[in-house]
Order: sequence, then C-alpha cells, then structure tokens
Amino acid sequence: MPKPKRGKKKPVDDFGIATDEEFDGPSKSAMKREMTARQELGEALCELSARELEQIPIEDEDLLAAIAETARIKHHSALRRHRQYIGKLMRRIDPEPLQGALDALYQSRKQETLVFKGLEALRDTLISDGDKALGPVLEKHPEADRQHLRQLIREAQREAVAQKAPAASRRLFRYLRELHSEA
Repeated sequence: MPKPKRGKKKPVDDFGIATDEEFDGPSKSAMKREMTARQELGEALCELSARELEQIPIEDEDLLAAIAETARIKHHSALRRHRQYIGKLMRRIDPEPLQGALDALYQSRKQETLVFKGLEALRDTLISDGDKALGPVLEKHPEADRQHLRQLIREAQREAVAQKAPAASRRLFRYLRELHSEA
C-alpha cells in the first residue's frame, strides 16, 4: 500500500468531504438573517399609517400595493402568508433608504413623546406650585397671556382639590402645547 504524500491538505466541508475550491459567498444562515430582516422591515412598513407611509421613499408599485392590501386581510394565516409575500418583494429593492426613513420617523416620534412628557411635567408643576412656577414659563414664553395662564392654573388646582374631572388641567396642557408650538 502506497504511503500518502505529505504536503498541503485539501480543504474539507462541514461533513469532512474534501473540496477543490473554497466558497467565498455568504453562508446560508447569513442569507436567512438578511431575508428575515427585510421581512421585518416590510412588516414595520405595514404598521405605518397612510400619512407616515408617504414619508417613506418606496418606489416599487407592487410593494406599495401589497402594503396597502395588508390592512384588508383579517385572517391570521392569510396575514402571515401576505407578510411573507411582502418579504419576497423586499428582496428586489435596496432596504437602506427605507430603513433610514423609518429610523428618522421613529426618531421624530420619540422626540414628540419627550416634548409631550415635558409639557405634562410642566403642567403638573404649575398646578402643584402655582404662581411660584409661573416665572420660568413666562421667561421662556414672553408672549404668553399671564392672566389666562394664572386662571387656568387656579381652575386646575380647584378641580384637583375637589377631585373633579381634569377639564381645566387639559385646557392648561393645550395652552402650554400651543405656546411650545409657537416658539
């Protein structure tokens, strides 16, 4: 029996079978992760309102029609198949511009939420501290109607003491939001 030649070993695959060439492409797992990510991006697009969807640069007409059709599908398994179809359509397009626009939309939503919570905290501070907390608000918004603001604060304080529905508190919040949007 002849001795095997010593030298360079041939590369082997996962099953131990010798191969003549090496494969430099993406693995099957990497391709699956990419397709899953595109399908999830398509599902995120389906959850947007029509006004929000207009802000996303979708050029593929078939994809737009499929996203619009998603709202009409009610059955769970049909919806799952339709989302897979959207994932298939997503393979034909470049997802980077869509993902960038979606991220920008989410960022603006996050910013609006922070502003909303800040205005709520300001309203609560005005109601609890009264005229003491009014100074910084009037410095930040010199165009504010001081008398109207004080009236709203006092009404909200009376409602809080009487444990009534917070109608004046809501009016105070709306007025603060108007001041913020004007600034």
